[in-house]
Amino acid sequence: MQEETIIETTNYQHIIYRYLVETANLSESSAKYLNMIALLLVLALLVGVLFYITRKLLIRVFSEFASASKTNFDDLLVNNKVPRNISHIIPLLITLEFISDVFIDFPYIKNIVEKGLQVFAIILTLWIVRSLLNTVKDYLKTLARFKDKPIDSYIQVFMIFAWLTGFMSAIAIITGIEFIKFVTGLGAISAVIILVFKDTIMGFVASIQVSINDMVRIGDWITFEKYGADGDVIEINLATVKVQNFDKTITTIPTYALISDSFKNWRGMVNSPGRRIKRALNIKLNSVSYLSEEQIDKLKKIEIISEYLNTRQQDINTYNDQKNIDKSLLLNGRNLTNIGVFRKYIQTYIENHSAINKDMTIMVRQLAPTSQGMPIEIYAFSSDKRWVNYEYIMADIFDHIIAATTYFDLEIFELPSNSSFKV
Repeated sequence: MQEETIIETTNYQHIIYRYLVETANLSESSAKYLNMIALLLVLALLVGVLFYITRKLLIRVFSEFASASKTNFDDLLVNNKVPRNISHIIPLLITLEFISDVFIDFPYIKNIVEKGLQVFAIILTLWIVRSLLNTVKDYLKTLARFKDKPIDSYIQVFMIFAWLTGFMSAIAIITGIEFIKFVTGLGAISAVIILVFKDTIMGFVASIQVSINDMVRIGDWITFEKYGADGDVIEINLATVKVQNFDKTITTIPTYALISDSFKNWRGMVNSPGRRIKRALNIKLNSVSYLSEEQIDKLKKIEIISEYLNTRQQDINTYNDQKNIDKSLLLNGRNLTNIGVFRKYIQTYIENHSAINKDMTIMVRQLAPTSQGMPIEIYAFSSDKRWVNYEYIMADIFDHIIAATTYFDLEIFELPSNSSFKV
């Protein structure tokens, strides 16, 4: 009697069922299963055709529009498969609409399938959102003002919240609990959630601080000794910062380490008009001495300091004569020293060097004596900041200065070698 009632009160859902029972004389149970399978095949065929047409149509429309458009945003939409993901929407809606008719005689299976489709709808929504966000990310990276910003970090944070929301929604659908009640119940395990996502939360906060304080940009040269990083930043995301070292290896640094530890960013040097040269020579203390008249006359042959020596010697002689200084001993009165004249020579040489930026600090200074002699430090800035050229300029300067020390009767300190003990 129950099956007869179904046959009388149903229409297209039971056409095959009625045929099988009334004409083919199959049992009611077998007829139900065959009716379900037939409706499922019809629905699958319909959905497959709709999906194929929708996908082809959307991809073609988007591709033609992207080709005709001047902006590259629509090209990026196609590259990130946004049309392909959107093409699933219509077939999914059709399936959700008619799936209850397919399993009309199997309410338990219908409930499971409907929940599965609803979960798939959540996943599809997340796919579309991810494709759109990746498109926005790629587009912003083509703009000059966003190229060096950590866009990846913000996209990842948003996607984490989106996936978390989607996961909770899926669990709520499967368990049959209302979403609000499900979220409220999570408050009890919030401490566990915070512990699990500790690195993500720290990375998120660090990314914001790095961006707001403009600490690091993509393309910056940074040196982070703790992690052995020395090179250009190529990626900043939620959890890590990738640095391509000058030997082409890649070092991965936790994002939060940029605000918890000390590192060096060379951006200031790159943006400045010069690159600093700061290097010293250690002069043996026992080679330092006063200069006699004969030695001064000999040094006057060095063109760039000859005028300085003439003027300086005249001033010193005038002073010593006025004070009636006994110059039979060089220590008396005022005198020139070989190391002092050497410093003046280096200063003049640096100031006349074509590769040195004359608008920035140029200084040759004497540092405190050490067990390795008297350091004479050169502090200047090369006009060319490129690494190879910078090293060449610095080497060229010190090649000249090292070779010049012997003209001033000075010696450079070095640790003894085997040759030092030859008789």
